[in-house]
Amino acid sequence: MSSPSNPSKHNRWRGAWLIGLAISAALLVWVLYKIDPAKVWNYAQHANAWLLLLTIVVATITFPVRAIRWRLILRDADGRRFPFLPLWHATTIGFMANNLLPARAGEVARAYVASRQLGVRFTTALGSIAVERVFDALVMLGLMAVAIAAPSFPAHAQVGGRSLSTIAASTALVFGGVLVIALIVANRPGPWLVLLERVARRVLPVKLADRVVRALDGIVEGLAVLKSPGRFAGVILWSLVLWIKNAAAFAICFRAFGIGIPFIVLSLLTAGSLGRRAAPGSPVAPTSEALARAHEA
Repeated sequence: MSSPSNPSKHNRWRGAWLIGLAISAALLVWVLYKIDPAKVWNYAQHANAWLLLLTIVVATITFPVRAIRWRLILRDADGRRFPFLPLWHATTIGFMANNLLPARAGEVARAYVASRQLGVRFTTALGSIAVERVFDALVMLGLMAVAIAAPSFPAHAQVGGRSLSTIAASTALVFGGVLVIALIVANRPGPWLVLLERVARRVLPVKLADRVVRALDGIVEGLAVLKSPGRFAGVILWSLVLWIKNAAAFAICFRAFGIGIPFIVLSLLTAGSLGRRAAPGSPVAPTSEALARAHEA
């Protein structure tokens, strides 16, 4: 019988750890192979070490803040809060996987860890992460709106040949529509679940249809936060805290190297960082060209 002290299990975990370390080292070499170490060392020598340390501290606060926000979103079947520590573990493991895997696959790992440690459905955890992403996207759009509304923002700034304000408006419609649909489904799940179950049982084999129906039930459970005005407001508050903190980390890091960053560029930079988390590959994430134009303004 297998046990935590089983040598073969120990060896498997050691092998997985070594594989992960090798992948991380290979990716680090791949990212840095064109970087001139002498230039990096020169910049580092002239940087403010205390501000760099503060940057690391502020950036690392991301993980407990995300776990706190997730604790508001994800609850058990009776609406009780889950313990903080398992949520913290799932969050950090998910972000570690995001650094190694493409297409934000770490979110799937995060939901899996939560399902194993908390006993919650995998699809419920995944649904709660989707809710997070919608809130992140709305904060991103808010940051972009603040930057675009500033008098010094260039009126004709473009990304990929399209007006930045047009992209922001169209993306707001998409994510706003997603939020409205999620609110409707969360507050009146019955008719939607019945409709989707009928469709699934009509077009899919019985076993696969049963799995789809169970998955849909779990996703709806993950949307439960949208039925509680207090929790809804709390998620918005912690989303703002999270991304204001990220903007502060950017500002402190630039200041450590003696670079003063304008408010518009800071807003766009934070929105771009957030855009890549909320919607990988989204055209909303500002390019270096857009940032340069905003900086010149």
